[in-house]
Amino acid sequence: MSQEIIIRSVSRKEKSTLGELMVEVYSNLPGFPSPDEQPDYYKMLKNIADLDQNPNTDVFVAVGSEQILGGVVYFSDMVQYGSGGTATQQKNASGFRLLAVSKDARGLGVGKALTNYCIAKAKKDGNKELIIHTTEAMKVAWSMYENFGFKRSVDLDFLQEGFPVYGFRLSL
Repeated sequence: MSQEIIIRSVSRKEKSTLGELMVEVYSNLPGFPSPDEQPDYYKMLKNIADLDQNPNTDVFVAVGSEQILGGVVYFSDMVQYGSGGTATQQKNASGFRLLAVSKDARGLGVGKALTNYCIAKAKKDGNKELIIHTTEAMKVAWSMYENFGFKRSVDLDFLQEGFPVYGFRLSL
C-alpha cells in the first residue's frame, strides 16, 4: 500500500522527533560508529533540525499520514556543508547530508523522494553539481544514488575520526 509522501521544511514542533529519528537510524546501522564512539556526531544528529539556522541550509522532512518518515539536510552553498575533506571548498555546488528514513518507512520510496527533492532544489538554486557523502555501512543507499547518476569522487573522501567517508557527485 503506497502513501503520499510530502517533502517540506521541518517545523519547530517536529525538530526533536526528527533528531530522535536520525539518532535511531544511524545508531542501528551495522558497521557504523556508535554513540559511545562518536558522541559529538550523535549530539549533532539529535539537534539536526537546528542546522536550518545556518545560512543557505535547509532541513527537510518527508511526511506521510501526519508522521515523519525521514529527513535530510540540504546546503545550497557548500561552505556550510560541515564535512571533512574538500567538499566545503567546492564552488557552484549544492550538497545534502544525513539523509535518513525511519525503519517503518523503508521501501516506500522516501529516500528517492528526498533525493529527487534535493536534486530539483540544487537545479533551482543554479548550481552545477550536487555533492553527497556516504559510508560502507550505507551500501544500500549507494545503488540508489548511482541510479540517480551520482559518480564516486575520490577527491571528496575523508576520515571522520578514523572512519572512512566516501564522496559522490551528480552533474546537473
